[in-house]
Amino acid sequence: MFEGGFLIPYLVMLFIVGVPFLYMELAIGQKMRLGSIGAWSAISPYLGGVGLASVVASLYLCLYYNIINAWSFWYLFNSFQSVLPWSDCPVNSNLTGPIDECRKSSPTEYFFFRETLNISSSIEETGGIQTSQALCLLLAWVLSYLFIIHGVKSSGKVVYFTATFPYVVLIIYLIRGLTLPGAISGITYMFTPKMEELANPTAWINAATQIFFSLGLGFGSLIAFSSYNQYNNNFEHQAITVSLINSGTSIFASIVTFSIYGFKATVNYENCLERTRVLLLNTFNLAENTINMDNVFDWVKILNATYPEQFAELGSKMEACDFTDELKTAVEGVGLAFIVYSEAIQNLPLPQLWSVLYFFMLLLLGMGSMLGNLTAITTPLRDVKIFKNISNEVLNGTLCLILMLLGLGFTTPSGNYWFTMFNEYGASFSLLFVVIIEIISVSYIYGIKRFEKDIEDMIGHRPNWYFRIMWGIVGPLLLMGLFIFYIVNYIRGGTPTYQAWNKELGKSEVMEYPVFAQVFIAVLLVSPVSCVPLKTLFVFCTKRKQSFSNTGQSVITISS
Repeated sequence: MFEGGFLIPYLVMLFIVGVPFLYMELAIGQKMRLGSIGAWSAISPYLGGVGLASVVASLYLCLYYNIINAWSFWYLFNSFQSVLPWSDCPVNSNLTGPIDECRKSSPTEYFFFRETLNISSSIEETGGIQTSQALCLLLAWVLSYLFIIHGVKSSGKVVYFTATFPYVVLIIYLIRGLTLPGAISGITYMFTPKMEELANPTAWINAATQIFFSLGLGFGSLIAFSSYNQYNNNFEHQAITVSLINSGTSIFASIVTFSIYGFKATVNYENCLERTRVLLLNTFNLAENTINMDNVFDWVKILNATYPEQFAELGSKMEACDFTDELKTAVEGVGLAFIVYSEAIQNLPLPQLWSVLYFFMLLLLGMGSMLGNLTAITTPLRDVKIFKNISNEVLNGTLCLILMLLGLGFTTPSGNYWFTMFNEYGASFSLLFVVIIEIISVSYIYGIKRFEKDIEDMIGHRPNWYFRIMWGIVGPLLLMGLFIFYIVNYIRGGTPTYQAWNKELGKSEVMEYPVFAQVFIAVLLVSPVSCVPLKTLFVFCTKRKQSFSNTGQSVITISS
């Protein structure tokens, strides 16, 4: 999601990291004709751990990502109702009013946290698997398997549809969104620069992470897909085109989203003004037409100055209506795509139609991402001897089955907290580390000159000065700076926290992760990164053992 404080770092990262590193990974895959493990081992046996780290990061991503597709299925199925189930609060058992949890939160939050997740009050409270969510997860994995059943040939055909149909939905949404009140205000908010954010390193880390995820950098999927290219394929043109189209699509999708969020913020803001108007009329016994939507704030000042004691008694009943705050609320929080967007959809005419279009699009985007990440795992496995003789159907099916069984943990009441943990710690840190090692390995171990010569051999000319500077100087320095800041910020941040749903209050509250969760976070952070030094140590010990063995055999031969 883009807004004024994020757009500038994102565009800078696109040209410093996105385009050059996409170019680099496509070149490596096309040159080596191998998956990530084989490709980096071919560059240097000591670098095989880089490919392993990419595979582990992709495993973590695939493990938790399909639960999003399961939620998309759940919302899609519930969209085919005469009244959307998240449009109103359910009635309590006494039939005297809405359920307290829903009344204190909102219908959309209640549907997500209670009807969808049946969430527990903390990560320490476990429970059984929810049948509805487990079935949706099963459906998501069956679909994923069918898409990749024959390997890259079958997944390539699927991508044509999953990549193009969302554009149709986005265009439809944009046309509808621009006709809604508040749409222009939402888009203006998106493009309004927040200069103070440029001094925040976290914004730059988030921008880099967004580039990694959107382009697939560091996962090994780009190396895997490009390994199937013709040797003289013009990947330079593809790298530039794909980067610009991808980022352009992200910005376009954000424009669509902020047009809808602007409408949602306008509806919420006007409802807040109306509640304030009614409260003032009833409290001070004013005529019905005395206060209107345009002069509410003027009357608040007048009544506060004229009847200060009576006005003070209103206390918490007086709401602070602020349009900008409504927009900020729209672009933050848990379950963004499922809570905020569903709330906006229910205010549209024919909400069922817009709901089906949106969640079907979300499902296609999610499945498209799954195809790339599954390929990033299966292609390197093909380079391992024990998997070479296994058919695509069996290998892909076994992988999907194992990941689905492990993913059932996300369908328990505490599953959303584990999902959040994987989402925050499972890939971002490791991807940053992997990309740094990749660029240092290519620039200073394999050698820029040698890499340029390989590129010239494939496409007929060497990369220009822009790519050489980004690979050799700017990119490594910037990413290493962000990597150091990430570590320092994590250490100084104290005990990691998460947002726990409080049923009694009807809102999320900050809680510290328990010790077992902190240990698991450490495992998530360290496990992909440790692949690099462990593989290097293994190769070193193996070669040293072979060297001693050869030396011993030479001594025996001479003696005899």
